[in-house]
Amino acid sequence: MSEPLTDRQQQVLDFINAHHRQHGVSPSLREIQAHFGLASPFGIKRHVDALTEKGALRRLDGKARGLLPSSHPRRGALAEIPLYGTIPAGFGVETQVTEPDSYISVDTVSLGVRPTTKLFALRVRGDSMINASILDGDTVFLTPREPRQQDIVAALIDGESTLKRYLVQRGHAFLRAENPRYPDLLPAQELIIQGVMIGLLRTQTN
Repeated sequence: MSEPLTDRQQQVLDFINAHHRQHGVSPSLREIQAHFGLASPFGIKRHVDALTEKGALRRLDGKARGLLPSSHPRRGALAEIPLYGTIPAGFGVETQVTEPDSYISVDTVSLGVRPTTKLFALRVRGDSMINASILDGDTVFLTPREPRQQDIVAALIDGESTLKRYLVQRGHAFLRAENPRYPDLLPAQELIIQGVMIGLLRTQTN
């Protein structure tokens, strides 16, 4: 039986797991340090070392974001997810997509969804979502469902496609970038949510 985790070690592990599910990559030590409001990264490194020794985490050598939950190797069903070209993470553009460009084989366990979940993928173009750790060239995985407050969504706003955060204020839905250089997008006529982001594949080294 493995050695039990302390409360703080469990909190650090939970944050790493949540970050990995949401962004497709593990947080850096500096990001973990900032999340817990610590002045020095050494305390976090001590917790991470302990989690590794206890088997709750494993490291990929030579990777800045090489922390993986020990459950990561567990495999689920491989899903063939259709990739429908690119989506702007910037200003919206007119788009009409009917057939996928290709398909991506993805382990459903790594996305935290059931094998039967309907999924599709889009490649990100632009920098409007960089503060949500979504970068130009990344691939986002989405599922068609009703969005909730703060979800990141692929949307058609007045006929133009974009990837943004979904917000509702005073009963009115609008889209917000994760980059202060971009304005909020308020629909003049219609806002159609095509899918809610549930995972991300990093396709470049940062």
